[in-house]
Amino acid sequence: MTIEMTAKTPSLPAIARLKELSGESVKLCMQCATCTGMCPMAQEMDISPRRVMHLAQFGLLDRLSGVNSYWKCASCHACSVKCPRGIDIARVMEALRQQVLRKSRNHIEPSALPRETVAEMPQIALVAGFRKFTS
Repeated sequence: MTIEMTAKTPSLPAIARLKELSGESVKLCMQCATCTGMCPMAQEMDISPRRVMHLAQFGLLDRLSGVNSYWKCASCHACSVKCPRGIDIARVMEALRQQVLRKSRNHIEPSALPRETVAEMPQIALVAGFRKFTS
């Protein structure tokens, strides 16, 4: 079952799919913004983790499809540790990435990386990046 990230109205199937992929209920989020306050990458994101959760609560995946927030997520789990509702927000971000990657669309194209960049990067960083950004 694939849910397209183009819903223009609230989508219950999109919410259910997100819960299936992440194991988390975004409906529990009370919008306290603790996740945004704890996020070391929030300044780099198009929209805050709190806003991502807000849009996800309503299944408004069309508004999440073009943002870099879930790609910029460092998966450090700082947001998850401090969440008063116990939501693993990093897992929600991962589920949002997976919905794009399962359509076989890479967020980065490994063959397009300059050879100099690849030569300078630690191998573990390359492997982690490929796991996160390619399908």
